[in-house]
Amino acid sequence: MANSAQARKRARQAEKHRQLNASQRSAMRTSIKAVRKAIVAGDKTQATAAFQAAVPVLDRMARKGLIHKNTAARGKSRLNNAVRAL
Repeated sequence: MANSAQARKRARQAEKHRQLNASQRSAMRTSIKAVRKAIVAGDKTQATAAFQAAVPVLDRMARKGLIHKNTAARGKSRLNNAVRAL
């Protein structure tokens, strides 16, 4: 356990950041799953709408450093190709 005041504060901050990151990561994954679910169902309009909602979420997570920018770009590209293939 942290002994100094500084180490205790850093532990508190790390826990706050961990919880925030977990929440944001979960929201990102949920938005991606919504697109995939619409693709599997074969509903192009719903898939397109879900994709349009997922793109800013991926961009935001990349901007915040939760995922790498190339990971976000790759994910958007793959989702877009899957939507367009419907």
